[in-house]
Amino acid sequence: MPATLAEQAISDNEMCKVVTASVMGTIIEYYDFTLYTTATALVFNKIFFPGETPLIGSLAAFTTYFVGYCARPLEGVLFGHFGDRVGRKITLMMTLMIMGIGTLLIGLIPPYAQIGVWAPVALVLLRCLQGIGIGGEYGGGMTMVGLC
Repeated sequence: MPATLAEQAISDNEMCKVVTASVMGTIIEYYDFTLYTTATALVFNKIFFPGETPLIGSLAAFTTYFVGYCARPLEGVLFGHFGDRVGRKITLMMTLMIMGIGTLLIGLIPPYAQIGVWAPVALVLLRCLQGIGIGGEYGGGMTMVGLC
């Protein structure tokens, strides 16, 4: 049974909303990753690894950057499973919140001078949280777009 023009317009409108939301979520999350890259290159070695030589501090800072990428594939699989179980829309919203909360908390971490070794530990843990968010969001977002 063919859809009427009104039904087709509604489904096209909904598809456009889904595609727009997925694309915007991906753009925002990759923007967060880009900001983290810039901060890693410019200031993280001074804030979180001040006792090290500049080279060792920069290598340690970029290691925290690498941790976020290591978490991505594993969490893409995890959120793919949850997307099948509870729904793609809920899973997509969860991953966006995880990434946003991780980014906010990274901005609130006190420097090494205030909390010592816990500053880089918190940075690594929150970077894993960001990797979880972006790995799940990318897969979930692309699936949502593909379903439309």
